[in-house]
Amino acid sequence: MTSLITTDLVVLDADQGTESSAVIRALAATISEQGRANSADGLAAAAIAREEKTPTGVPGGIAIPHARTEAVTEPSLAMARLNPPVDFGAKDGPADLVFMIAAPEGAGKDHLKLLSKLARSLVKKDFVASLRAATTEQEVVDLVETALGLRETTEEQTGTEAAPTGASTAGAAADPASTEAAPTETTAGSTDHPRRVVAVTACPTGIAHTYMAADALAQAGSEMGIDVVTETQGSSGTTPIDQSVIDSADAVVFAVDVDVRDKARFAGKPYVQVPVKAGIDDPQGLITKALAEADAPNGRRLAAAHASADESSSAGNSRESIGAHLKRVLLTGVSYMIPFVAAGGLLMALGFLLGGFDIPDYAEDIVLGNSLWNLPTEYGDLALGPVGAYLGAVAFQIGNLSMSFLVAALAGYIAYGIADRPGIAPGFTVGAVAVLMGAGFIGGIIGGLLAGYIAHWIGSFAAPRWLRGLMPVVIIPLVASLVSSGLMFMVLGGPISALTKGLDSWLSSMTGTAAVVLGLILGAMMAIDLGGPVNKVAYSFAVAGLAAGSVDNPVPWEIMATVMAAGMVPPLAMALATAVRPRIFSQAEKENGKAAWLLGAAFISEGAIPFAASDPLRVIPASVVGASVTGGMTMAFSVTSQAPHGGVFVFFAIDSFLLFLLSVVVGTLISAVLVLALKIFVRKGGKAGFAEAADRSASATTAAASTGPTTGSGSAGEAEQAEPVSSNADATRV
Repeated sequence: MTSLITTDLVVLDADQGTESSAVIRALAATISEQGRANSADGLAAAAIAREEKTPTGVPGGIAIPHARTEAVTEPSLAMARLNPPVDFGAKDGPADLVFMIAAPEGAGKDHLKLLSKLARSLVKKDFVASLRAATTEQEVVDLVETALGLRETTEEQTGTEAAPTGASTAGAAADPASTEAAPTETTAGSTDHPRRVVAVTACPTGIAHTYMAADALAQAGSEMGIDVVTETQGSSGTTPIDQSVIDSADAVVFAVDVDVRDKARFAGKPYVQVPVKAGIDDPQGLITKALAEADAPNGRRLAAAHASADESSSAGNSRESIGAHLKRVLLTGVSYMIPFVAAGGLLMALGFLLGGFDIPDYAEDIVLGNSLWNLPTEYGDLALGPVGAYLGAVAFQIGNLSMSFLVAALAGYIAYGIADRPGIAPGFTVGAVAVLMGAGFIGGIIGGLLAGYIAHWIGSFAAPRWLRGLMPVVIIPLVASLVSSGLMFMVLGGPISALTKGLDSWLSSMTGTAAVVLGLILGAMMAIDLGGPVNKVAYSFAVAGLAAGSVDNPVPWEIMATVMAAGMVPPLAMALATAVRPRIFSQAEKENGKAAWLLGAAFISEGAIPFAASDPLRVIPASVVGASVTGGMTMAFSVTSQAPHGGVFVFFAIDSFLLFLLSVVVGTLISAVLVLALKIFVRKGGKAGFAEAADRSASATTAAASTGPTTGSGSAGEAEQAEPVSSNADATRV
């Protein structure tokens, strides 16, 4: 196994900026320079995206930014001891010790176990103190490798690390090191303990926070005299807690940022649920709250049906706001629906390509009455002969059937996001009813929410033990389907159908100025946060309406083309800007610009995120303007797309493809020109800024001047971001 950390990956007492993003970029550059990542920007973008979900600062002046990404070629640790410290979101102040964990997308379990073991070591005060006292890079490497067991016996190096804090009796017995990691563990099923809490920890990456939270909870339990048994659902594997241990527990702590696997095991138990970082920041408080729920007569209990990420009761616990909850469940429905739309839309487009645009008139008769050995004789004039007509009919019918699941899948998985598996059947059923009633995707959304909340409510009842097994598989689906679908049939279906028809008529009637305005709005939404919530709203709106498009009603297809074209503009514009004026971009940005060509062409708006992250006040406005123009042009040209994704690579699904390309090119040019103008003129102002950007020798002057006032945003972060102007710009300061 190759070394995870070397002296070249250690930086001591360094000034790496005042923002967490600057530190992450510096460490990503260090890893890339050692040949352990093929893209410093790609690694930095993944780590920054993870940081935005949950800050990685933990108590004690430590931060553990981390990422799993294809940009990493070799599992690596990069460590910086900062002077001055930088805020990574910890409650007790900034961090002076930063470990960046970089793992490849397909990292092996042995490496992931070592990475997670490092995260555990960082909760040990003596280890952290030794890192602060180290005088050389080699001393740091020695300390880390000793903590990882790489300087000890082979058994310690390869021992099971999946659940060192008592994930199960078997796991503890297999791993001698688990005694140190989980001093509070007792034998499974033992009843000789004062009180017992079981905990599940999980984070999106499954490398650092998952294991640090588990160890923090175990250590807090030991200090409190409480038996804490943990299950880490991380990247290096999961060993489930033995059911007998769960049954004997007084309460449960879920410190998670993702769904808990097989949550039904904890049915009936008092519990608290919080983000994984809370398990690191306040483990004793969580244990106290969990036991308080157990002691309270009306304390929250995990119902048999529940596996949702949070619940609306329990005062004092960290929980989603109503808006965040609705956003999560709606995006859950959309994410599960998109594969039906993607496959169905592309197959239907292929059917039109082979069988002509009148293939819907013939498709069903052809697939039922013909075969490859009995090719059709009656088909449209635009078909590519009998073979084209038959293959086109088959592709169209498969796509059409896939698209017919759109509303049902949307409703089913919205309900799933609320009530887990017991919500799926009621959600699919009410979605099918919405289709039958003509309520469309609006009916699917409302029906899915209705089915999910009804299923969730039924599951909250404290059923007797003999009935619990029937609740999720019989009782909840039966009652929730009856109530939600009955309401859709008898009360909601008619009004929603009328609303849907009115909306379709309004969209279909949009021509001229109205259509252009809609395109401008959708284009701006696609560029304003580059894959964030606003972008997703516009994209979801387009995808949800895609199934309603037809030759007679092409407006939904026009909206899809508008959204896709506008979403391509930001990365393409950044790529063009770096190619035209490379001097005003850092080396890292220039490398990222090369990748942005492909990302933009494939409709991956996130290709512009590294640029927006380092210079948001210039990149985002420029992107919005160009994307808006593109959106308005595609709507004005009535360009259509039957594919929900793919950019130029699904050209066969885009009508008036040349006009589509023209719209994208115009928007790209506008955004590129604007971002260059803003970077050149706004940074230093007018001709002085232009002259300085044109002069390579001015880099030293710019670096010195960057410490003074700027005409940009006025923030210190913006002053640093404006600094690199030459081809030798320091990528770590972007």
